[in-house]
Amino acid sequence: MTQQSNSETPAAPKDRTETTQIAFVCVQNAGRSQMAYAFGQREIENRGLDGEVEVITGGTRPAEHVHDEVVRAMDAIDVDVDGRTPREITFEETQGSDYVITMGCSADDVCPAGWAGENRDWDLDDPDGKPAEEVAAIRDEIEARVSELFDEIQKRV
Repeated sequence: MTQQSNSETPAAPKDRTETTQIAFVCVQNAGRSQMAYAFGQREIENRGLDGEVEVITGGTRPAEHVHDEVVRAMDAIDVDVDGRTPREITFEETQGSDYVITMGCSADDVCPAGWAGENRDWDLDDPDGKPAEEVAAIRDEIEARVSELFDEIQKRV
């Protein structure tokens, strides 16, 4: 009898007592990952997934504050990230995550060796210093990708 590798086997539905953890990570944790985190929190609330899905965010070299253009872009759609502070993601947090979503930066510094979760790099432009229209387009892309990720995860929980 041959055994299939994990990459060929579809993920089994999670035990209802387990929480699916998603880590949104980038270098500075001041733009893309902050937007993804805010959209993730909104998805949890809107879909009634509190206690089933948890989101965290952090960076490998956090900035001092969330980029002003990101605060303005999110404010334009009534999502407040002004009070958020970029933070460092820990080895333990990534190790405990089912999904590590990087925003266009390598996950090599983030995902531990032997980690059993899934990493996806969304390869998004950095909004820092970009004009409002470009930041809004990046924001909208992140919003769509977070929604799609939650569609996929909701089928498993």
